[in-house]
Amino acid sequence: MRRPILLILVVALAVLGVSSLFIVTETEYAIKFQLGRIVQAEYKPGIHFKLPFVNNVRKYERRLLTLDTNPEQMLTAEQKFVAVDSFVKWRIVDVSRFYTSTQGNEQVALNRLDSIVKDRIRNQIAARELVQVISEERVTIMQDIARAADKAAGEFGIEVVDVRIKAIELPDDVRESVFRRMAADRQKEANLYRFEGRESAERISADADRQVQVILAEAEREGQTIRGEGDARSTEIYANAYGADEEFYAFYRSLQAYGNAFGGSNDVMVLDPSSSFFDYFSADKPSER
Repeated sequence: MRRPILLILVVALAVLGVSSLFIVTETEYAIKFQLGRIVQAEYKPGIHFKLPFVNNVRKYERRLLTLDTNPEQMLTAEQKFVAVDSFVKWRIVDVSRFYTSTQGNEQVALNRLDSIVKDRIRNQIAARELVQVISEERVTIMQDIARAADKAAGEFGIEVVDVRIKAIELPDDVRESVFRRMAADRQKEANLYRFEGRESAERISADADRQVQVILAEAEREGQTIRGEGDARSTEIYANAYGADEEFYAFYRSLQAYGNAFGGSNDVMVLDPSSSFFDYFSADKPSER
């Protein structure tokens, strides 16, 4: 009889012991309640104790969470509609405040966070023109939204880590207008590059022409110098040859004169037979006359 009672007591104590323990991991927050009132909310990872049937524990995510919002139509500064699709990276930083402000309901927290973020996005979009929204200031817009949303969400024990705009969809007429404007800007930029390219090409061509002229002038100068030196050397050689054998030099010069005189097929000359031009055509040498 005692053994069954003892066994029941052991089982009851074991169940009571297990129910008095709870584990908190590194990725969790834990709140201990006593009759619906928060008793403790700051728990480090590990095993902790509670009173069975008196205390109850609720856990919440400590990790970074994502809220993926639905696309929503918003107006720019020019009163043009755009559909903005975004998502939010957030986490709980004060679990006690999070619980008291949302009654511990995560869906309530998500709805409030969604409303906060969309209000901030709407304000940022309304303060800017369409071109700034879709290209020029998109990064700045996201940073401003994240700061403003984080400040507003702080009262719920939530930290907004980041807000990202995934897509900004334009109506067809607005999309066509933006496309034409962007095409005109790209064409203007391309024309500027073409002009700068032509200007550079003309400058390079002019510089090349100048260098060619300088090189040709230098070549001509060096050629004139070489020709002058050659003529001087030739004159020197002729002078030396004339001084060595005056008669042969005179004969050589006469041959050159004959060649120049009778080089053409229609050359006609009328000369006195006794002219010195015919000295080397006679049987006697010029020196013997």
